Amino acid sequence: MDELIKQIAGKTGISEAQAKQAVDMTLDFVKDKLPEPYGSQLDSILEGNESGLGDMSGSLGGMFGKK
Repeated sequence: MDELIKQIAGKTGISEAQAKQAVDMTLDFVKDKLPEPYGSQLDSILEGNESGLGDMSGSLGGMFGKK
């Protein structure tokens, strides 16, 4: 997530603190829109645990009609 914050700060010219606030607000918005178990998986992925990524993508694909 630090890489994302640095990229946003660099490309927009805002401070890293402002970029972090924007990223946090965006993630909170996305997590609010996801069904409960996916918000927790997203937190896990953002903390560096990528093992849940496959489970999450497969489940989300099922939500949108892909099997």
